[in-house]
Amino acid sequence: MTRRASPAARVGLPLAVTALLVFTLFPVYWMVSTALDPRAATRGSDPLPGGLGFQHFAFVFEKGNFGTYLLNSMVVGLGTVLASAVLALLAAVAVARFRFRFRTSVLVMILIVQMVPLEALVIPLFLQMRDYELLNSLLGLTIVYVALSLPFAIWTLRGFVATVPREVEEAAYLDGCSWPRMFRSVLLPLVAPGLVATGVFAFITAWNEFVFAYTFMKSGEKYTAAVGIFQFFGENSTAWGPVMASSTLVTAPVLVFFVLVQHRLASGLAAGAVKG
Repeated sequence: MTRRASPAARVGLPLAVTALLVFTLFPVYWMVSTALDPRAATRGSDPLPGGLGFQHFAFVFEKGNFGTYLLNSMVVGLGTVLASAVLALLAAVAVARFRFRFRTSVLVMILIVQMVPLEALVIPLFLQMRDYELLNSLLGLTIVYVALSLPFAIWTLRGFVATVPREVEEAAYLDGCSWPRMFRSVLLPLVAPGLVATGVFAFITAWNEFVFAYTFMKSGEKYTAAVGIFQFFGENSTAWGPVMASSTLVTAPVLVFFVLVQHRLASGLAAGAVKG
């Protein structure tokens, strides 16, 4: 027999969900409304904007060179996603399918690297990129972001690859497939949701990261979007209109990307945690 919910539960649950949505979405509303408010500098705590306009967006593109920063972030983000996906998938197949010496040690080291604070890696990576002459280079920054994304990606994809039965691969071999053909036609489609999950993580890491981008880049033309926002903060004052306009431009691609892949992201994370 199905138990009917009490009136308090029927009313309380929608109220709780509404309160949670308001709490979550209010910062987004404040950011967008301030970006569109021509009088953002004098808005104060007024919940409603004093008007609507795109002056701040025009300012960040014309005076703040924000188009270049967005392009730099896109190049670094896409490079990070592609490189980390290929390397993580090959590494995940190796640790999930093959038995070799120090296999467990490799997995433990991956977890240890994931737990190291990013701030502790700034100086060692800076010195390493300096020795390789990759400072002030989008390629060098992409390599750093790939290194930061790989531990999570390998660990997630390892569990995902482990859920694929070996019998599926053996059946492909019996049908005459070589290992590259089996990998491309059988294994890769089955682990695609896991690749999406790790790709989203890698993209967000590269898109939103500030410390490494600000430390490694000497030229303003090589700044990423996250660093470009910083130029609107002055020593004694802050241009809140341009800050919120540039923040909106940085948030929008990640939000759109996440909405497009949310179903595969959830399934990928869940499947990758089932077996390991």
